[in-house]
Order: sequence, then C-alpha cells, then structure tokens
Amino acid sequence: MTEALPSYVLALSCPDRSGIVYHVSGFLLERGGNIVDADQSGDPETGLFFMRVHFSIARPEFGVERLRREFGELAERFRMTWRIHDNAVKSKLLIMVSQQGHCLNDLLYRFRTGWLNVDIPAVVANHMDFYQLCASYNVPFFHLPVTRQNKAHQEARLMEIVREKEVDVMVLARYMQVLSAEVCRELTGRCINIHHSFLPSFKGAKPYLQAYQRGVKLIGATAHFVTSDLDEGPIIEQDVARVDHSMDAETLAGIGRDVECVVLARAVKWHSEHRIMLNGNKTVVFR
Repeated sequence: MTEALPSYVLALSCPDRSGIVYHVSGFLLERGGNIVDADQSGDPETGLFFMRVHFSIARPEFGVERLRREFGELAERFRMTWRIHDNAVKSKLLIMVSQQGHCLNDLLYRFRTGWLNVDIPAVVANHMDFYQLCASYNVPFFHLPVTRQNKAHQEARLMEIVREKEVDVMVLARYMQVLSAEVCRELTGRCINIHHSFLPSFKGAKPYLQAYQRGVKLIGATAHFVTSDLDEGPIIEQDVARVDHSMDAETLAGIGRDVECVVLARAVKWHSEHRIMLNGNKTVVFR
C-alpha cells in the first residue's frame, strides 16, 4: 500500500485583487504541492477574498514550518490573514456543559466513532450531572460551579485549562452561563455556541415556548461564534424542523434537541477542518 503524502490546509483572506489564485497555486507547484481541493469566494461588500486549499506535498523537505516561513513573503505582498494547518494534527476541543447533556453526548459519540477528527482534552461543567458520561469516554472532567461571587475566579481557572490543554476551540454545548467580555475577546473565532432557536428570532429564555405561543410551523437551532453581545455572534450553521398545531412546547423542545445536536456537530466538524472564516459579523463556510 502506498503511504499517504503529508497534507495541509491553507486558509486565507485578503483584499480582493487579481492574481491571488495564480500566485497561491504557483507557490504550491514550486514546492511539489498537489491541490486536492480548493474553494474561494469574494465578498463585494467588504472587498475581501477568501480561499481554502487542501493540498499534499511530495517533497519531504517542505514540512509545515518551512511552508509557513516561505509563504509569509507572499502573504505580506497580498496583505493576507492566513494559516497553514497540518492535517496530521487534530484540533483540541474543550466542551462546556450545564444540565442538558444531549449535545455533549452527541459530540462524545461522534468523537469516539471518528466522525469528528478531534481530541477532547477536557469537559468543563458547572454541575456534576455528566461526570460519569465523560468518564465512560475517558475524557477529563472539570467541575467549576459558578456563582455571582466566584464567577471571575472560575473563569480564570477555565482559561488556565484552555492554555494548559492548548485548546483550539471551545464549544458551549448548552452551557447556561454567560461568558465575560474578556473571555469572549480572548476566544474570538475559537468559541462556538449552540442556541436553541433559529436566530435572530426568539432570543433569550424559553425560545421554544415563545415559538409555541406564536404558532410557528418551523423550529430550528443556530451554531454561532460567541461574542460579548449575547446571541449576536457570527452564524456558522442553522437547520430547521417542521412542526404543527398538534404539538405542545415540550414536543417542540424534544424535536429541537435533535436539531441542536446535528447543527452543533456540523459546526465543530467544519471548524476542525478549517472551513470557517470570519467576515466581519458574518462567516464564510467552505463545505
């Protein structure tokens, strides 16, 4: 069996101008690169160009550090925001949860089966409800109960864990505490929340009850990046389920929980594959 070549993902954004694709492709060709797949998109409103390239390298002297070092010159010329990711290195995912465990359970199962190509170095919770669930997956569990008096201390401990575990992305899997503005800033583009509503409709508490009271025919869920503006962060993924007048609020919530799991799993998978890029208050997602 032929050994697979090292593969990488280049993700970039920059002011849109002619020649970007040509120069990026030429850079890879000169180093023995083979493009496996590529996507690009321009935004006429912001004037930005976005590109994701999945490529392999046949020449062993071009490892990820050398590629990063040599690509820097081209990136500077085009004023790029960019990263080159080594696909052999899994993203490290920290999950936060409170007392509703459906999204946590789903993510752990997808991790165990390999559908999510990530490592999970920690689950952090403000309740003990899912300690045994995490233990069954051999995932470290950190209990950080939060009160008004200890919130700042517990957030400091949370960020210690993030740094100690070298976490790439944090996921709020129905974690029912609002993060401080300082934490949101430090984790910009690295913290994903699942909101049990099809944002921007029915914000705040009890969105399924609000939806029920309005007689909606569709309910949904939204995965978005966390910002200091509650439930206003850039949207990554959404989905809906059809409902009708015969269903009560609890039935809607049950259907919604299934949608939440799927939407959050997609967002986490895309982030781990470096398919998501920030574009102001929006995202570009190369699927």
